[in-house]
Formats: sequence, C-alpha cells, structure tokens
Amino acid sequence: MSDSRDTARWFYRLAALVAGLAVWHAVVVLAALPPYLLPSPARVAQAAWSNADLLLGHAAVTLAEVAIGLALGCVLGTVTALLTMRHPTLRRLLMPWLLASQAVPVFALAPLFVLWFGYGMGSKIAMALLIIYFPVTSSLLDGLARSDPLMLDLGRTLGAGPWRTLLLLRLPAALPSLASGLRLAAVYAPIGAVIGEWVGASAGLGYLMLLANARVKIDLMFAALILLAAMTVALYGAIGWLAGRLEQWSLGHAQVRATP
Repeated sequence: MSDSRDTARWFYRLAALVAGLAVWHAVVVLAALPPYLLPSPARVAQAAWSNADLLLGHAAVTLAEVAIGLALGCVLGTVTALLTMRHPTLRRLLMPWLLASQAVPVFALAPLFVLWFGYGMGSKIAMALLIIYFPVTSSLLDGLARSDPLMLDLGRTLGAGPWRTLLLLRLPAALPSLASGLRLAAVYAPIGAVIGEWVGASAGLGYLMLLANARVKIDLMFAALILLAAMTVALYGAIGWLAGRLEQWSLGHAQVRATP
C-alpha cells in the first residue's frame, strides 16, 4: 500500500513538472517572446547541456556554502534553544536580539557581511547561518516549552535533575518541532547563500546568474536558476527524510515511556 502511494506521489510530481514546462513553452510560442525576455524550455536545456561543467562548478560552491551554513545554523540553534530553556534569564536577554536579526532585511546585512568576511565563502556561510538560525531556535524552543507536564512531574519524582530532565524528557518530545524547523532551514539556507553571492562573490550560482544576466545570456541564467531550484528541492527532500526519522524516533521513545 505504501509503495502504491509513493508511486502515485511521484506520478503527480512528474505530471506537474511536464504541465509546467508545457505552459512555459506555450507562453513563449503564443506570445512570440524573444529569447532575451523569456527563452523556451528547449533553449534553456540546450544552454544547460552546453555549459554543464560551468554550471556544476558553480553549483558545487553554492552547495558547500549552503551545507556548511545549514550545519552550523542547526547546531547553534539547537544549543541556543537548550541553553535558553534551561536558563530563562538568558532567554530574556537573547530573544530581543534574535527577533531583531529577523526584522532587518537580509539584503541590508549582506554588504556588511561581505565587508566583514570577504568575498569568499565566509560571508555566504554567515548569511545562510543567519537566515536559518532563528527558525531552528524558535521551533525547538517552542517544542521544549510544550513538554508533557505529567512526564516532567514524574521525572522530578524520580530525582531527575534539570539537565537530565531537559535532555531525556523535553528534548525527545520536542524533536517533531525541531523537524519542522529543519525543513524550513532547508528552504531558507540557499536563499541566504545566493543573496550573499549577489552582493559580492567570484563563484556560485548566484554569481553566475548575475554574470549571465549582464551578458544577456538569459538562457544560461534560467539554467542556473533551475539548477538552484533542483538543488533546493533535493536538499529539502534529504532534510525531510532526516526529520521523518527524528519524528519516528520521538514517537517510539514516547511509546516506550508510556509502556507500564
């Protein structure tokens, strides 16, 4: 039964992709749009094939920036959530700064990051980290705060200290919330990296899109954009799979605790 649902899901995804390409081609043909405004799917595919090595080289740079920023953001967000849950005073001190970091548009911070960390990968990693740090921290913190009061009372009755209660009772119960934060992070991380590349870079898909646009190679720009979208979808799928495993482990942990 599960295999049939998976097959149907992939069929609908493929059908949606084919339908989107068909609509794209129809708009180009019926409106007689020139290639410098909107190239056809076939023209974009030809540009992607002709520049495959160029595209993959820049994609590798962007993927490295996203992966490192995602890993650092998830680790720092998890540690921050645990510390602020354990120390309410720290939470009152940090939360205004976390909210302020999200209130400032990332485009306004990108030039500063390039100035501070240079034109290399450092500024792009910092942008990706900044843009996903808050969703991970906030989602895990919400999950930690919604722990089952009965389980917490039982832990205190059995003599569990604050840190044991946090790590053995609150954290497993908050993993579904962390999984939601990780899914958001997988979507936001490429945005931060590409914004950093737009502001100042010498490599990456964002840099390649700007370069192609300046040289009126719109088909190459679309090819880079589609590759970036495909990379984001693949990253979302990988993080979604990991998040699903976390949720299953959390459910199994809850069932074990509920067993008399």
